[in-house]
Amino acid sequence: MVPKSVVLSQALSLLSVQQWRDGELRQAQDCLAEETPVAMVYNGVSHAVMLATAQDLEDFALGFALSEGIVAHPSELYGIEVLEQEQGVALHCSIASERFMQLKERRRTLAGKTGCGLCGAENLAQAMRYPAALSNSALYASASIVIALAALPSHQLLQQQTGATHASAYVLADGSIGLVREDVGRHNALDKVLGALAKTGQQDKSGFVLTTSRASFEMVQKVATAGLAMLVAVSAPTALAVRVAEQCGLCLVGFARDGRFVVYSHGDKILY
Repeated sequence: MVPKSVVLSQALSLLSVQQWRDGELRQAQDCLAEETPVAMVYNGVSHAVMLATAQDLEDFALGFALSEGIVAHPSELYGIEVLEQEQGVALHCSIASERFMQLKERRRTLAGKTGCGLCGAENLAQAMRYPAALSNSALYASASIVIALAALPSHQLLQQQTGATHASAYVLADGSIGLVREDVGRHNALDKVLGALAKTGQQDKSGFVLTTSRASFEMVQKVATAGLAMLVAVSAPTALAVRVAEQCGLCLVGFARDGRFVVYSHGDKILY
């Protein structure tokens, strides 16, 4: 029997499944996370297609544009139009003419696979954009990391329903959760958080980013580009991520879970 699916929203679908439990076959319903092709279109020209969770899309558009260096400031993104299409969603972004000319010079096409950050870059220089040295001198209490880790699951509404999404959070200095964004892709969730911060004019750089994923080079790149000085990941960092974090002045924390964590770079930013 082919399972039947009912779309609850652009982010979720309800599926009829067969469940084997305690030696018995049962009919049940399962809530699944949707993956939707999302096209990033700048001044009428398609630049990238990502598989993403189709919510908080304006945050995604702004965060992606900033973290990818397409615009340098939110004011250079003049408008975002979200257009639903048969195959997915197109985010039509109007950007400053100067930025569009620069984009055309280094234009690339990304093959939209979930969580894929550097797919389709035309050369190594495009892919490996090292962030500038951070001027952020913020210090962080170790207790804030522990508090945020304990609080985050209650904010992960999609994860509670599906078990299939990542989350990124902006954490305030006292450990309280400032905002959370979820997505099937870890990079997408981070872009959504950074976009939400930029959209609200968040100038406070005293907080840090917490992610439910591993910490890759691109995660470090995005957080440092946003001017934040600490990234905390529940899983491991890559060796390249650690080297780049050390170079640019980012405090990188991994394996943060159950009241413990490992500091990989710039541990002097954490107060115990």
